[in-house]
Amino acid sequence: MAFTPIDTSALDAGAASTSSVTQRNTDPNAMQDRFLKLLVAQLQNQDPMNPMDNAQMTTQMAQINTVTGLQQLNQTVQSMSQQFAGMQQLAGVSLIGHAVLADGDSLTTSGGQAQGLFDLAQAATDAKVEIVTPGGNVVGTVPLGALDGGRHAFTWDASSYDGDLSALRYRVVASNGKTNVQATPLTQQTVLATGSGDKGLMLTLGNGATVAYSDIHGVV
Repeated sequence: MAFTPIDTSALDAGAASTSSVTQRNTDPNAMQDRFLKLLVAQLQNQDPMNPMDNAQMTTQMAQINTVTGLQQLNQTVQSMSQQFAGMQQLAGVSLIGHAVLADGDSLTTSGGQAQGLFDLAQAATDAKVEIVTPGGNVVGTVPLGALDGGRHAFTWDASSYDGDLSALRYRVVASNGKTNVQATPLTQQTVLATGSGDKGLMLTLGNGATVAYSDIHGVV
């Protein structure tokens, strides 16, 4: 006899609410129970002259086992995702009041000294830091010479600068021979608050910026 795929949609008719229908459709035990009832009904009403063979029964059993396994795996992944989100929230709360490194070109100033950090994508034969005003005017330079790839710190003597230090920014100019080397400036900011967003855990920093936890380069 011709094999007819099992259709369980009719079993969901007349459900009391959308939520109850969704629960029955996604619960592995309920799906398996419906499948067994349909399989028994199919066996009872099969053509005695052309009964279902073992291969057909095995195929149907394999199908329901596969669907059930996928549903259980999906539920497990969702549970792990929720647990991970909770752990991230706890990690974020523990960062409140601590300084972190995020993308940014602002300086940390104290006692007439201005400091900053940056990441070099690769080794550079020559590197320097330029201190600039909001308008782009260079007011100071810190020569650093040859540097390896990775994170580096610098200090600039700002005691002779009579302007607003908090408004100053910096940029890194690095090269390897005639090839420019990419540098990522980093700003040190205190975490004021945490929350959730499209990118998961979000941190509100002392400069007013909100960044994703995954974009934090380090904790000072």
